[in-house]
Amino acid sequence: MATIEHSAVLHAPPEKVFVLLERVENFADYSDHIKGVEPLGRHRYRWHIHAVKMDWSFDVKVTEVRPPEVLAWKSVSGVSNSGRYELLPVPEGTRVRLTVDYHIGNRLLEKMVNKAARPLINQVSQQILERVEARLRSGAP
Repeated sequence: MATIEHSAVLHAPPEKVFVLLERVENFADYSDHIKGVEPLGRHRYRWHIHAVKMDWSFDVKVTEVRPPEVLAWKSVSGVSNSGRYELLPVPEGTRVRLTVDYHIGNRLLEKMVNKAARPLINQVSQQILERVEARLRSGAP
């Protein structure tokens, strides 16, 4: 299993950042690689991603919601992955730390994905956080 981490500081308090991150179904608005997030009920979502020149779908369950500090999930089908946002107040606003763990069963495919995964996840995370911050600045819910 591979682990990738990314962090950034957003110029808003953790409570406001958390409200937007907690709206999982809106993540398609935050990244060009996320093609859709379907709510399935009971804190479950089906993600549709386009990455590494392939389309990926997987179902996740939100496993921990501790406002305004932690939002975590784990896949229940498709690509094996789990992730966690941790929000920490800092003088500039909020330090958001994302940790993603994933495992792909096919060795050849996993080799290809591993090569691209770190820069891709960093890019997606950066794009998400920039768009969340832009939404916060604009006052949009």
